[in-house]
Amino acid sequence: MPENLSEKKIAVIGLGYVGFPLAVEFGYHPEVILAGRRINDGMGSFVANEVSRLMMKKGMPVVESRILLMGLAFKENCPDLRNSKVIDVIKVLQEFNAKIDVYDPWVDHQEALREYGVNCLTGLPEANQYDGIILAVGHQEFFDLGISGIRAFGKDDVVIYDVKGLFPKHETDGRL
Repeated sequence: MPENLSEKKIAVIGLGYVGFPLAVEFGYHPEVILAGRRINDGMGSFVANEVSRLMMKKGMPVVESRILLMGLAFKENCPDLRNSKVIDVIKVLQEFNAKIDVYDPWVDHQEALREYGVNCLTGLPEANQYDGIILAVGHQEFFDLGISGIRAFGKDDVVIYDVKGLFPKHETDGRL
């Protein structure tokens, strides 16, 4: 038992990317948090693979396909890019030789380029351009477009994957 229990409580309350080392320092080995972190770290790859699988089921090749990622920010309605997992999705899809466009009305485009090497679209995407669309961040602007507005960015048989569950399940091809 620790000599100062209040210090232990502070360490437990502060768990997360910053607080995790404190917990270990105080003798806690939070396996649940470690497992959650492993799952979170693998989500980018999971989403990219799911979109690829859905495209292949529709007979669409992923190689040379055009995929639109809607959102790059860490969370909805916020310009913060720190800790964004969207970049992981982009990297995996680029490994498949897909052509990726990113649209996020909230982020600073210069910061996105500097931090991640991502050139964001400066305005709404053009219609009928994409084989796949990934709703990666739940910005209000995306919800306001509605599923038909988002679908208009895609080709006739576009695959739409809704990471954040913005729209009813039956209106998209897949979601978390």
